[in-house]
Amino acid sequence: MTVQTTPPTAEPGNRPPKAVLKERKRQEALARREILAPVQRTLTLASLVVAVASLGTVVPFILIVEACRELLAAQTDTDRVWRLVWIAIAVLVARGLLQAAALTWSHLVDANFQLTVRRALAAKLSRVPLGWFSDRSSGEVKKYLQDDVEALHYLIAHARLEFVGAVVAPLVALGYLCTVDWRLTLVLLIPLVIYFIALSRMMDQAGRDRLAVYTRTSRTVQEATIEFVDGIQVVRTFGQAGRAHSAYRDAIEQQVAALDRLKTPQIRPQSVTDVVIAPVFVMVVIVVAGLAGVGLEWLPPLDVLPFLLVGLGLGSSLMGLGYGGQALREGGAAAVRLHELQQTPELAAGSGDVVPAVAGADRGLVRFEEVTFEYREGHPVLRGVELELVPGTITALVGPSGSGKSTLAKLLPRFYDVTGGRITIGGRDIRDYGTEELYRAVGFVLQDVRLIRGSIRDNLTLARADADDAALEAAARAARIHDRIVALPRGYDSEIGVDATLSGGEAQRLSIARALLADTPVLVLDEATAFADPESEAAVQDALAVLVAGRTVLVIAHRLHTLTGVDRILVLEHGTLVEQGDHETLRTAGGTYQRLWEINEAALGAVALVESEETR
Repeated sequence: MTVQTTPPTAEPGNRPPKAVLKERKRQEALARREILAPVQRTLTLASLVVAVASLGTVVPFILIVEACRELLAAQTDTDRVWRLVWIAIAVLVARGLLQAAALTWSHLVDANFQLTVRRALAAKLSRVPLGWFSDRSSGEVKKYLQDDVEALHYLIAHARLEFVGAVVAPLVALGYLCTVDWRLTLVLLIPLVIYFIALSRMMDQAGRDRLAVYTRTSRTVQEATIEFVDGIQVVRTFGQAGRAHSAYRDAIEQQVAALDRLKTPQIRPQSVTDVVIAPVFVMVVIVVAGLAGVGLEWLPPLDVLPFLLVGLGLGSSLMGLGYGGQALREGGAAAVRLHELQQTPELAAGSGDVVPAVAGADRGLVRFEEVTFEYREGHPVLRGVELELVPGTITALVGPSGSGKSTLAKLLPRFYDVTGGRITIGGRDIRDYGTEELYRAVGFVLQDVRLIRGSIRDNLTLARADADDAALEAAARAARIHDRIVALPRGYDSEIGVDATLSGGEAQRLSIARALLADTPVLVLDEATAFADPESEAAVQDALAVLVAGRTVLVIAHRLHTLTGVDRILVLEHGTLVEQGDHETLRTAGGTYQRLWEINEAALGAVALVESEETR
């Protein structure tokens, strides 16, 4: 598994500078604004509907207060009382309809938006370099496409509407109560001030940092779960099941600790917010302050009634802000990650002049011209590589571990783009090819075979969608996998993982059949027999012999004894091409290849000795 390096997140005791916090907030606000830009106008209209509905939360209570005043008046107008009551009921009904309409509208917008975002992300991921996926686990990719998109739900369907409702209703209520008695209104503000102070503590930057740590540990748990499932058979075979549990258990413990650090500091302010805006607490404040005001003759007893009816509803309007705080932070963090994904560089056309592809035999001619590459700026992996791959030849790429072999091979199918120089096929810079056009020119068979969820036929026709049964069978026969396929319950329509379980060698031969169907003039092989069992390795080698015939082939190999028959061997060391030639020349040249060959021979000798001892 490739570990994605993540910048350290500040813990509460090690707070970053204010400038960093300010920049982080600015980036989050920018990300949210850009991610939600397509639905901003719709959400604004829905917010206006909620604002009108929020008036309906307060107005009925005001009407009931006026009805009570009328009932307690010396001359009671019964008709006016009933009129006020019926108006209050009508406003409540209208408020409920408007609230339901706004929420339904926002959820429909959210559903359509999530579909659009997922399609856009899928399209984006189809344009990023394939190396982007090599640097990330399947759990991380899943988080982008599923978890982060779902985390936007609160931002779209709830956050703005709840905020508008939580602001408009209390403002209207406080405005009305000020007209009744401004002094008692000021007293009523005390619980609200305490509430907002506690809420700000819950949503401070330390809380955001702790949430970021918790999110990271959640991602680690997902990755550990996948590794646990994939590796459990191996470790149990050697009686080391505890090891399989160890990494998974450690990840879970880290997540629990992160959740504890996230939630524990919020318990006290959360409790304070729940208490100070609870109707009972607000009522006690109103009653105590009202009795004091009546006793001091600041207001008549009847003026306490509006505060008891209208004031008690202030807390329920604000309560949603506190409980939605974490969902709001999670949505904001997801928006930042999705925004960063949208900024990921794509495979773009080169800036140089487009050279027409050479026709005929030279269409598979590959040149690396002063190629340099670095994953991180200032740390070159390849340095000024110059080489030519001629059609109809097999060129092997060898070198010590970390010499840049796999990186060089991955540059040809544009898993990454070169940082200096260029690579041409048929005289044309590969950056001037469209993606589909490039993969019609360059095929690759990697040691880590990837098969899609579907039938054998689905996996084969990925290479050529219009391939008929005869073409599929011809490719499968050439790859020495046809007999295995027809032995499956449904032949070529057998579902992988359902009624088709393939060994490593069989999966490799299926990928070779797929490459045969693609019929690309240039082919990259990365240790294609690495996962083949000994029994099927010969079949894989036979299939490869058919596959490479007449093509421009670049082979990466670690087992040097498999390369003795290739046309040319290139030796990389520290990202530089240090030797090239055939096997017979290089094995006595006294260079890097001779050293690697001697190590390879010693290893084979040791294996042969062990096997001979076992047969005695």
